[in-house]
Amino acid sequence: MMAALAATLGMFLGPTAVPVLPPTRTVDVVDTLFGTRVADPYRWLEDAGNGEVQGWMTAQDAAARAALARVTFRGALRDRLRTLGNTETLSTPALRQGRLFHVRRPAGAEKGVLYWRTDADARDRVLLDPATLSADGSVSMHAWSPSLSGRYLAYGVSPKNADEQALRVREVDSGRDLTDVVPGARWSTAVWVPGDAGFYYTFTPPAGPAVPEADRNAHAVIKFHRLGTDATRDEIVHGPTGNASHFMGPQVTRDGRWLLAVTWRGWSATDIELLDLTSKTTTWRPLVKGVAAQFAADYHGGLFYVKTDDGAPRGRVVVIDPARPEREHWRELVPQDPEATLDGAFIGGGHLILSRTKKACDEAEVRTLDGKFVRRLPTPPAVAFEGYGGEADRPEIFLGWSSLTQPVTIARTNVAGGEMKPWAKVELPVDLSQYETRQVTYPSRDGTPVTMFLVHKAGLPRDGSTPFHLTGYGGFGIGLSPQFSARRVPWLEAGGGLAIPNLRGGSEYGEGWHQAGMRDKKQNVFDDFIAAAEFLVRERYTSREKLVISGRSNGGLLMGAALTQRPDLFRAVVCGVPLLDMVRYHRFGAGMTWVDEYGSAETEAGFKALYAYSPYHHVKPGTAYPTTLFLSADTDDRVDPLHARKMAAALQAATAGSKAGPVLLRIETNAGHGGADKLSQEVEEDADVYAFFMDAVGLKPR
Repeated sequence: MMAALAATLGMFLGPTAVPVLPPTRTVDVVDTLFGTRVADPYRWLEDAGNGEVQGWMTAQDAAARAALARVTFRGALRDRLRTLGNTETLSTPALRQGRLFHVRRPAGAEKGVLYWRTDADARDRVLLDPATLSADGSVSMHAWSPSLSGRYLAYGVSPKNADEQALRVREVDSGRDLTDVVPGARWSTAVWVPGDAGFYYTFTPPAGPAVPEADRNAHAVIKFHRLGTDATRDEIVHGPTGNASHFMGPQVTRDGRWLLAVTWRGWSATDIELLDLTSKTTTWRPLVKGVAAQFAADYHGGLFYVKTDDGAPRGRVVVIDPARPEREHWRELVPQDPEATLDGAFIGGGHLILSRTKKACDEAEVRTLDGKFVRRLPTPPAVAFEGYGGEADRPEIFLGWSSLTQPVTIARTNVAGGEMKPWAKVELPVDLSQYETRQVTYPSRDGTPVTMFLVHKAGLPRDGSTPFHLTGYGGFGIGLSPQFSARRVPWLEAGGGLAIPNLRGGSEYGEGWHQAGMRDKKQNVFDDFIAAAEFLVRERYTSREKLVISGRSNGGLLMGAALTQRPDLFRAVVCGVPLLDMVRYHRFGAGMTWVDEYGSAETEAGFKALYAYSPYHHVKPGTAYPTTLFLSADTDDRVDPLHARKMAAALQAATAGSKAGPVLLRIETNAGHGGADKLSQEVEEDADVYAFFMDAVGLKPR
């Protein structure tokens, strides 16, 4: 295969020439599911441990990188991205008893560094530099959590930025690690108890004969780790849910009275159980259980302040007394706002802080603990919140935000009535005042109005000549707000435009908006996205020959559906770490945890809904598919890379016609589902993506 690859690389005719890769063999595999014959000719590519598959991956990645390297301006684009990436990045600080903890990536650093400081002394001290965790920089820092006193920090250590992690503990003052190493903390954060004796966490056992990989979540339990003890002896305080589609995590009230076991039953419902830590009982009792709604609880003064969409698709706040948790005793504190979606409700500075989304933009307000409105926090219009930091009994809070044309700003304010004072701000070497943001509304296929953000240079000619980058997500109740990203700047500088629609399946307009894009209604998401593309073309913002699209993860599924359903509508597609074989997705990686969102092919109704749009099963031979770049990661333990491999092979075999573009598969090394966490690797991937896009539509970096 490598000899054939060497011959292949000599046959490139130019930057957009189709790489002549060795043909991928097929196998005669057909499953009959509920009376339907389902062909799977590339099933052999599912086994990444197979030597033939490894060789195939090496050839595909080498060919993709060689093709992208032939774009003449890729070096200049990489240099510009490196300049932008080398500027400082910031996070909103977490507060613990007068100590502030925050992540900042200094200019020129490969990774973000965790710092701490005191309010009395504003000097940042390095607490943890992830670059020191391994010689080659392949080990990442994941979830981190300071203890309530600020004396200790628990942090996750992950190989190759994967989801799997072990928790370690560092003493803040000395900067030294304790001997504690807590394995099996996949997707978990340490939840400290008052007094710093230890923390609760969710333990997910490794895969083995008794625990299949796809079923691991069903065996996850809540444990308590006492500092200085052997983690293998950690006490189980809550048993497993027994359901692989459920997540479970602990929460401890600030006074140490209550331990909460929060179980997310899929992506639309939550159970909360209570254990009284001041008594000797080991019996859990429900705070709320079995309700088809989501609940998130904060605790203060003996009461739970609960954000929920129960009876309020756009969210409300109720107060629950743990002594009388029955529904008839609930007291509604803040009713649903019909114009805005409630995203969060926190106790800070002795007040209730509410964050809301209104027309996909974030805003925040302060209320008294009896629900009376105090004031709206004076943030700019059309922003996305970047984080919140505060404590229930301290007067000041921190709030970070950005917009599509303004980098991150972090401010602090006295909750009761002080002004917002800047604490830190990202400065970029670019004039962003020349770009404008607007929000438009367009009709989807069924007439549903959908909002969309547009960013472009002021004075954009509406003649169809401007290349536009359209991106989307549409799932899991995750909204796309107007958040800044420096990686988009070179595209805008070159004269391109950006479009971000708020698709069904997201959270922008409440739980009803989410559910309108779930399971058998998933086609609504694809229709919303395709309608966004048609709007941009119809209104002469761009043309089909100038329209490129991208998405990652669930957004990668969106890309697969868009290119198979409307291959004529797009010039180029970037499909990142995607789900694409929806008939078998639940068998691999974290697939079982998404059954509530997508449904499962194990049931007839689920199979029919999934098979109706599954991109891998809708590739048609002889079709002029758009130029496509698949992005995969070698250690993605969330969405198995088999999806990208099988789909790339299918598209390469099927694509035909004079207008068809090449189909490339780029595989990032030492990277998980979120990609690599080293700046140099991020820059190289971004350079490939935007060189791919710009070359396809005739743009060049400034």
